Amino acid sequence: MNKTSIKFLEKLMKTPSPSGYEEEARKVWRNHMELFSDTIQGDVHGNSIAVINEQNAPRIMLAGHIDEIAFQVKYISKEGYIYLNSLGGFDTGIIPGRKVRIHTKKGDVLGVVGRKAIHLLKQKDREKATKLTDICVDIGAKDKKEVEKLIEIGDPMTYDNNFEKLRNGLYTSRAFDDKIGAFIVAEVMKNVHKKKAAFKASLYSVATVQEEVGLRGAYTSAYGINPDIGIAIDVTHATDTPDVEAKEHGDIKIGKGATITRGPNINSRVFDLLVKTARKKKIPFQIEAEGRPTGTDANAIQISRAGVATALISIPCRYMHTFTEVVSIDDVQSSIDMLTAFCLGINDKHNFTL
Repeated sequence: MNKTSIKFLEKLMKTPSPSGYEEEARKVWRNHMELFSDTIQGDVHGNSIAVINEQNAPRIMLAGHIDEIAFQVKYISKEGYIYLNSLGGFDTGIIPGRKVRIHTKKGDVLGVVGRKAIHLLKQKDREKATKLTDICVDIGAKDKKEVEKLIEIGDPMTYDNNFEKLRNGLYTSRAFDDKIGAFIVAEVMKNVHKKKAAFKASLYSVATVQEEVGLRGAYTSAYGINPDIGIAIDVTHATDTPDVEAKEHGDIKIGKGATITRGPNINSRVFDLLVKTARKKKIPFQIEAEGRPTGTDANAIQISRAGVATALISIPCRYMHTFTEVVSIDDVQSSIDMLTAFCLGINDKHNFTL
């Protein structure tokens, strides 16, 4: 992956995009896509839709959700401490001790997440799970009046930026779930655009919103696009870390390729073609079994209108929904290569009706 792509990824990862407050990341994504799309459009929900060859058929929709789990200002105490709502699912036990940025109309405000120090907890309380009401954000204000000069009820906040390279092609950051998917659909669009004249289908690359609070952007964008094929790109749990049982969660290793999901949420003909494409192009991949509708945009896309031939490509991710999610850039590249080859191979002779 070249330096320009990594630079775009870093910018996207560092730009806040809480569910329902994706404005800044949406600008970054749309500005980048202007170079590789015939048109870019939005909708009232906030989805970003880049299109190539709109007049062609079949219509392929690639969806990566650009929103991230985050927090929201719920209450300000008279002493100037801020209490939270969550936007999406958190392990509340690992929230304390983090730096956060509160995103206000006047700019970002730095804060720290605090709770009673362990030295001051009674033994019985040390054994209890942390609740969201046990923690608060401290911005260093003297009282509520000072806080209210800077911050309003409902302002979103995210963990502070932490995009960094580890070893062996691994990167860590908050919010790889799923801005890495929004990045991938942009890279695929860029690749297909280079071969636009030979591309027989139409491609809609979508940075969907509000996935973390109910797949909401996927429902509305899929309804508007009415695709023939819909592929969601998300993250999945890497099971190669200590104490994660492969017999319970599947054998998914980081660095061994993106996963292709198989199960009732997936159109079997799209699945077969993705596998055939990967094998033909010698692109590494893993297969993941899912016996129920997935908790991803693929679920919403599949049941849009009269139904869509749907698939799910996922990037193995360690420590999901934490401050330090970890992915492999090799797995990211394998998904880009696979989806690019898949899209370029689609024409109006393909039939995904079962």
